[in-house]
Amino acid sequence: MSIRLQIRKNEVERYKKGYPLLTKEALARDSRNMVEGELFELYDGNKWMARGYIGYQNKGLGWILSLQEEEKIDKEFFFRKLGEALAKREGRFVSDETNCYRFFNGEGDGIGGMQIDCLDGYYVFHWYSKGIYQYRETILEAFCELMDYRGIYEKRRFKEKGKYLEGNDFVRGERHSDEFFVKENKVRYRVNLDDGAMYGIFLDQREVRRALIERYARGRAVLNTFSYTGAFSVAAKAGGATKTVSVDLANRSRSMTEDNFRLNAIDLSEETIIVEDIYNYFRYAKKKQLLFDMIILDPPSFSRSKKKIFQAEKDYQELIEMAIAVAGKDAILILSTNCSTLKLGKFRQFASQAFKKSGRRYRIVEEFRNPEDFSPMPAYPESNYLKVMIVEVN
Repeated sequence: MSIRLQIRKNEVERYKKGYPLLTKEALARDSRNMVEGELFELYDGNKWMARGYIGYQNKGLGWILSLQEEEKIDKEFFFRKLGEALAKREGRFVSDETNCYRFFNGEGDGIGGMQIDCLDGYYVFHWYSKGIYQYRETILEAFCELMDYRGIYEKRRFKEKGKYLEGNDFVRGERHSDEFFVKENKVRYRVNLDDGAMYGIFLDQREVRRALIERYARGRAVLNTFSYTGAFSVAAKAGGATKTVSVDLANRSRSMTEDNFRLNAIDLSEETIIVEDIYNYFRYAKKKQLLFDMIILDPPSFSRSKKKIFQAEKDYQELIEMAIAVAGKDAILILSTNCSTLKLGKFRQFASQAFKKSGRRYRIVEEFRNPEDFSPMPAYPESNYLKVMIVEVN
């Protein structure tokens, strides 16, 4: 059984073009009392438009799955979508140099609310609403019929406003060892698939780290802010950086960064790892007149410390200003954000205004958006969330 929903006339064209997120504002009637996982049929008057499921995520009520009235949402549907994702990626992202990538990218591959990462034969399912989680067994059954795998893990991200639901993340197959790592661009990174929402590496930055290795890091002293497990620091050393300073507020970032250095035979005594609020560190570096040849800014969209709340769409310019103050002559800034609500034009404007305020000049050398395996959906601009600018300071 499914429920019937009426769309507002002024929203019809947008959904005809394939906009996938069902919003409260798009509906002509009150949308209360809908059950997560429940299928819906979307109508324009008496004309059928789309079929999807109720799942509260991204300020939406659910996701549209099909614009074909005859298409059923069943095991065959999920098998077909997974197969299409496999056909797009098979043989393209795994090599002797790299064995981790995004296998299924949510609405970009036809099923909003679900993502699947591949890490050297282990697959991690990310479930972003209770709604899509209702189809878990059917989707897993289809996946296991289609794919060979070493093991399957899952991350349930729907506890409250997208927060991770604690619990056993192992699903089936074999568990990975305590010494499990993946390779990306010949560099090794430690991962743990059963230790919280994040497992140690952000796969969407693969091409940026490759650029760091191949074109930008050699001979540079690098400051890596919001460093997490030090992935950018390790990539910089692989690319010939003279030294790295990795700064992150989380205590566990130190041990995880040290692990990644050791895994790549990098001498820890030559690198600096600091557990500190990045704003405090920038003030310290400026006071001590420290200068860096490369500064990496890759903050979360939202973060909270004891003294400050950071929101990328409002506060990113301030970060750029602080980075410019400790950037040496001909330095490179890597400015990155995964904030979907921070538009590319505004992001560029932040850089422009920060440099104008500093009195220094700059040049955008290269830009990156979502890599191919993180395929965005043209009708849903928010899915092309990643924005990276590599900037040369003059």
